[in-house]
Amino acid sequence: MKKGTAQMNSTSELDPTVNEGNQLDPRLKYDLSGKKPIVLIPQPSDDPDDPLNWSLAKRDTITFVLCLVSIMAATLGPILAANTVTLAFYFDKTFTQVALLTGWHLLGVGVAGFIFVPSARVWGKRHLYILGTVLLVVSSIWGGAAQSYNSLLWARVIQGVAVTPFEALVNASIGDLYPVHQRGKRMAFTNFALYGGAFFTPVIVGKMTFEMSWRWPFYFVGIFSGIMLPAVFFLVPETAFRREINTDMASTENLMYPQDTQDTIANQQRQSSVELMPTKQSEEHSQQASENGEHSQQASENGEQASPKTSTPYFKSLALFNGRKTDESVLKLVLRPFPLLLHPAILWGMLTQGALIGWTVMIGVVLGIIFMGPPLWFSEVKTGYMYTGAFVGAMLGFLVSGLLSDWSAKALSKRNNGVYEPEFRILLVIPQTVLGVIGLIGFGLTCSDIAKYGPYLPSFFFGMEVMGMILGATASALYLVDAHRDLAIESFTCLLLFKNFFSFGLTWKAVDWVAEAGVWRIFWILGVVQVVVGLLSVPMYIFGKRNRSFFHRHDILEMTKLR
Repeated sequence: MKKGTAQMNSTSELDPTVNEGNQLDPRLKYDLSGKKPIVLIPQPSDDPDDPLNWSLAKRDTITFVLCLVSIMAATLGPILAANTVTLAFYFDKTFTQVALLTGWHLLGVGVAGFIFVPSARVWGKRHLYILGTVLLVVSSIWGGAAQSYNSLLWARVIQGVAVTPFEALVNASIGDLYPVHQRGKRMAFTNFALYGGAFFTPVIVGKMTFEMSWRWPFYFVGIFSGIMLPAVFFLVPETAFRREINTDMASTENLMYPQDTQDTIANQQRQSSVELMPTKQSEEHSQQASENGEHSQQASENGEQASPKTSTPYFKSLALFNGRKTDESVLKLVLRPFPLLLHPAILWGMLTQGALIGWTVMIGVVLGIIFMGPPLWFSEVKTGYMYTGAFVGAMLGFLVSGLLSDWSAKALSKRNNGVYEPEFRILLVIPQTVLGVIGLIGFGLTCSDIAKYGPYLPSFFFGMEVMGMILGATASALYLVDAHRDLAIESFTCLLLFKNFFSFGLTWKAVDWVAEAGVWRIFWILGVVQVVVGLLSVPMYIFGKRNRSFFHRHDILEMTKLR
């Protein structure tokens, strides 16, 4: 099977993991919680410290805590969206300079990604989640207390640094914590936390600014982040796990290799550093029963039971560092994203996720200029309410992507004789493109004659655009985790860099473009661009399997001496 291809439904008659009489293969571990057993991909190791062996309740608690802090982090992106005019008068600055307070924040996220992601690869993610939460507290208090434009600008940059661990690493942690068939709804939830919370922020901030001043939204982010800091410290252990052989998305045939074949492949893998090959489930089958009862027991051939390894004591697990996760050079890890920008799947993911995120910057500029000027003369409160449609769109996007992502993968796998292909995730791009394009064009049309169409239709179309954005973010993240798990962190770095640098560039020109070309013409062009971006998913779906095979045989990081 190609890299990323996996057998999911163990009851398929074509499934080699089922013995005669539909008996489960004792060499493999299964999720037995549903009507039919599902082979766990990746296969958990026998180590109790392996996150895949933790109880589902523990893993979901970690995800929930990270999502709560991600909401706090996400609020900082659009926290000034309803305050454009207020801050322009307060600091005596132009609309472009006020927009750049958000732009420099996004730039801080992108620049910090170069440092934080290699750090996560080498030492794990826990220390970065804690550091990010601390910086959220400090920079938010700083932003609220800023007495000058430059002071607020630097606070915004540091806030961007604080946001980086949550934007760059939470989706990768989902890959650490869950097998393939459990990732879809969780990743939809994390994307909703990162993006849905952001679009609800202006609804609250507008009212808060009107009643309490523009400083208090920053203070509240600092306060709530401070409340979440103990939860991050005590409830989020290290999710990165150093595997002797990384079996994520290995094919079922690989899971079935005899031990001598596994050892040969393992030696080859160590030479090439390709994290693909088989699980180390030896023919001396040790007995393994997971905490949540999902795993089948592993029996040894001679009937003996291996001595179980004890898990790390709780208080020891609270350490910021628990050893290196890779022996690779930090400098090489810093440089890795650059050649990967040419990787077709990663380039597709950047455009699929980043384009619609960037267009929300354009929408935010229009809301700040059109609605707070004639003929509506909206206050901060009413301008903030215009984001209600975006929040509802994010909520619907979360629900739809959560329902469709895992269900569609399982349904298509069943139609494919039980064989799962990561390309099944790409189908979410169909509703993304339809909703995104209608949202962009509809928003531009209704805003071009706001006196005729009124304020509610633009908010409705904004919601459609955001719903499409959530679907695209979920589809691209799931595909990259499933198809290129060994590049998951680097691929999310590329997505992070693209969307933030792209959005930063838009803040420089958005006001001028709207003033020169008009709202309708700008958004008509953006709609056409989004159609082109959506159509890129067609060759990605058709040739994705060949692309995976090609880059497994021609490792772009090995060719550039970065692996």
